[in-house]
Amino acid sequence: MENPLLLLPQLSISAPKDKAYYKAMKSAMKEEPHKASKPGAKQKRNRLSLLLQKPEFHEGDHLGKPGNLAKASSVSPEEAVKWGESFDKLLSEKAGLDAFTNFLKTEFSEENIEFWMACEDYKKSKSAHELLPKAKTIFETFIQKDAPKEVNLDFQTKEATSRSLGQPVRSSFDAAQSAVYRLMEQDSFPRFLRSAAYRGLL
Repeated sequence: MENPLLLLPQLSISAPKDKAYYKAMKSAMKEEPHKASKPGAKQKRNRLSLLLQKPEFHEGDHLGKPGNLAKASSVSPEEAVKWGESFDKLLSEKAGLDAFTNFLKTEFSEENIEFWMACEDYKKSKSAHELLPKAKTIFETFIQKDAPKEVNLDFQTKEATSRSLGQPVRSSFDAAQSAVYRLMEQDSFPRFLRSAAYRGLL
């Protein structure tokens, strides 16, 4: 008997008419349970082919492609040109910050911009009692030895920051934030301006 699974690509499975697909799958599993439970490579390929044919599988694929960054964020060439004027200008605009963050993710160094943003949020704390828990979280996430998103800071800056957290104030992370800012400005920012993602916006 011909394997029912091999007939599946011929079925119409476009939403919302998936009932025929599931009915055929159920029937196939009843008739050949030993094969259905351990599908071979060919059967796996057939099922993957079916999945790839479904339109919803491809929705949003374009968002991760650098060439389509302009469409995804609706950035005008004029705006993009302004980003190149200064690093501060880039970070002051949400679209610029998002584009730079996405670029850092491609370089696996997004912890730098995440730390910078955490410090910006920390300085906006409205009351003193908010500072301690936020400071503790930032220190444990980005600064302490073997932190999950440890940023590159010199020993003196780490020590000074650590000491200030006994009684944290809004300026406790200023030195560390400035060091990471300079690192991004001198190292990552020039590479961002040379990247295909940024050039695609101009």
